[in-house]
Amino acid sequence: MLEKTPPRRSRSTPADVSPGRVARNRMRIAWMYYVEGLTQNEIADKLGIGRVTVVRNINEAIRQREVKIWIEGDVAECLELEGQLKEAFGFKEAVVVPEPSNPALTTKAIGVAAGMYITDNLTDDMSIGVGWGATLYESLQTLAPRQLENVQVISLLGGIVQARRYNPSEFAWQVARMVGADCYLLTAPAVVDSPETRETLIEKCGLKDVLRRAERLDMAVLSCGTMAPDSTAFRFDLLSDEDRTALIRLGAVGDILFNFYDRSGHLVDHPINKRVMSIPIEQLRDVPKRMIASGGNEKVDTLLGAVKLIDCNVLITNEATAREMLIRRT
Repeated sequence: MLEKTPPRRSRSTPADVSPGRVARNRMRIAWMYYVEGLTQNEIADKLGIGRVTVVRNINEAIRQREVKIWIEGDVAECLELEGQLKEAFGFKEAVVVPEPSNPALTTKAIGVAAGMYITDNLTDDMSIGVGWGATLYESLQTLAPRQLENVQVISLLGGIVQARRYNPSEFAWQVARMVGADCYLLTAPAVVDSPETRETLIEKCGLKDVLRRAERLDMAVLSCGTMAPDSTAFRFDLLSDEDRTALIRLGAVGDILFNFYDRSGHLVDHPINKRVMSIPIEQLRDVPKRMIASGGNEKVDTLLGAVKLIDCNVLITNEATAREMLIRRT
């Protein structure tokens, strides 16, 4: 009786597809590509798999943040813009990233630079307050894991019940986990129903301790949002369309930590600013290092107001936004 020959396994099908094995294979491929400097074809030949599988694993390793790409060096045009920004706005530091070929990647490019900046500036015995948003989420890609002593990470805004990717609490926890820090959260909704509820939560639900810790921050890491319907502040239905329209009528150009302000850097007179569970804006102005990471064509006025609102002294943005800010600063 003839034995059946088992079907031949294709080069791109691994023998063991368990999650642990898949992850190990992915890391092996990433190591060979980024550390050993092998080409994709060479890796495929060594491992007996297809080149498409190699490419897919490399991309997945980056998506899973198992690979962090760190670029040293300056671009001359960006360096010149950084100097102009510091002179025009009085920033202590400015970081301008090269303009991405695809405008959709602007947020990612700024976030990558923000992660590198945070990593470079974290030290022992430091207290860092963090905001939220798409740009700061992207900073996790280059926020290098480190074990520091006596570091505190404090979320400067309450949480979003239905959000996952951009939840302020989640972002603060991720930063704290990566640097081995203690994490303190404002365990309340980002926006409550009344100023009285806000005061009750602070006084009777243990939030006063977190706010007191935020009085001793060494660095605040923030971003700012526009008044567009798809901006982070509006996509979770915490504010109605009527609220957004009313805020725009009052001159609002954006928000920091759900605090809405005009182009002159003044909080607008709207009830929402009294119902937000965040560190007080005036308190941010006392933080030694006040960083804003944000950019894009639609954010020039938003950034001009934000810079004045918190007296920002560290800005991370992209080339085109930096140029427009210099043109429209007056």
